[in-house]
Amino acid sequence: MKKKLLVVGLCAIMLTLSGCGKVPKLKNGEEAAASIDGKKFSADELYKEMKQYYGTAILVDLIDKYIVEKETKDSKEAETYADSQIKTLKAQYEASGMSFEDALINAGFENEKTYKEYVALEYKKSTIADDFIASELTDEEIQKYYDEEIFGEITAKHILISPEVADNATDEEKTAAENKAKEEAEALIQKIQAGEDFDTLARENSDDKGTASEGGKLTFTKDQVVSEFWTAASSLKDGDYTAEPVKSTYGYHIILRVSQKERPKLEDVKDDVKDALVLEKISADSNLRNKAWVKIRKKYNLKIEDSAIEKIYNNTIKDLEK
Repeated sequence: MKKKLLVVGLCAIMLTLSGCGKVPKLKNGEEAAASIDGKKFSADELYKEMKQYYGTAILVDLIDKYIVEKETKDSKEAETYADSQIKTLKAQYEASGMSFEDALINAGFENEKTYKEYVALEYKKSTIADDFIASELTDEEIQKYYDEEIFGEITAKHILISPEVADNATDEEKTAAENKAKEEAEALIQKIQAGEDFDTLARENSDDKGTASEGGKLTFTKDQVVSEFWTAASSLKDGDYTAEPVKSTYGYHIILRVSQKERPKLEDVKDDVKDALVLEKISADSNLRNKAWVKIRKKYNLKIEDSAIEKIYNNTIKDLEK
């Protein structure tokens, strides 16, 4: 980041030398960039060196910024995101007794404004890439995800028994706590089988304090609960409860299914399905957004006129085109 910003600064200096006021000239007519005892450096020499080492990256940034401007109709969402990120970072630095402003400078940003512009731009680029990835999803992919992952909301009641384990517990102590929690859950199932009221048992015993007062009642979709909980709840019939405790990372659950809504229509959740698929694909391929940007530039008929920069660019993206 520091190097990149330094180059941008050098570009600005070069443009100033060649575009404003009185410009010094060398004997051969070239514009002068700097001089030292016995040697003068031309603006052309500076440009050639910069182009060789940084030209491709700077040019691609300029191209992408142009595309972002064309693709983005409203910047409010990106600015809101940037503001929230800055607020979070500020709080973290203040909590640790460090200066956020100093951290920005050390990272190569002139001030908070330039950092906000950077974060907002990156957000826009990610959004544009995600939209492009979504546009390439097939009907078959969308249908498959819908069939396998989208279901109607389930309303259920549950009792959670969590193992009581200290942070510094030994493996033997953890195992003993697990066994005790399971035995407590099994004992509660026996009480339910004997006719005791599920809601009362939940209020008196459940470690899920967020639902205990409501008799353990909660409504959820597949992505809102751990997989073990969903699998158990979705396999029950309305009015039935689990005959064995269901283990999850939270402890042991006793689940009583109340009802399930019908699956929403595909057209009503299609955007959500696409968003989920895009996130899945990005998680599976960390370079996917970069690959999308290669295609986006092609869509805009990118043609690099400088053969040296074109060669470097093509070499850079060759792995992204596989």
